[in-house]
Amino acid sequence: MGFGYPEGLRFECVRCALCCGDTRSRKRCILLLQEDARSISEAVFKPIEAFATKTRGHGLYVYKMRKTREGGKCVFLEGTDCSIYPKRPLVCRFYPFELVTQKDRKPSFFCTGECPGVKRGRRLEREYFEDLFNLACEQLADGRRSLKRRLS
Repeated sequence: MGFGYPEGLRFECVRCALCCGDTRSRKRCILLLQEDARSISEAVFKPIEAFATKTRGHGLYVYKMRKTREGGKCVFLEGTDCSIYPKRPLVCRFYPFELVTQKDRKPSFFCTGECPGVKRGRRLEREYFEDLFNLACEQLADGRRSLKRRLS
């Protein structure tokens, strides 16, 4: 499997919820694939419009998660806990990592420096990134099929 990843990196989520909302220096945009939105909708028994708005210009990400008025936090954040954790969107599953296609067309994982869980906990092995990579491939392929169906 051809992708790059930060070798020897340690990470452990410290449940600070920094990734779940706006900070002083960054406005978050939690993007959702069609499948993310559908899955969450089924889990919370609410229509997609109750927790997300349509968005454009983000490729296969067709929704943007709503945020609270106070603090700009994800509407599913309760304290520092995610109330939809088993159904959380792909972008949330990836954090603090991002998969970027390099100029040589090789996908590579990059890590944000803002997450306090980076450099803590266990060392992440290639298998961790393989699982993320496979999840992305699967969900993005599903997103492409869904988009084709909507455009047909």
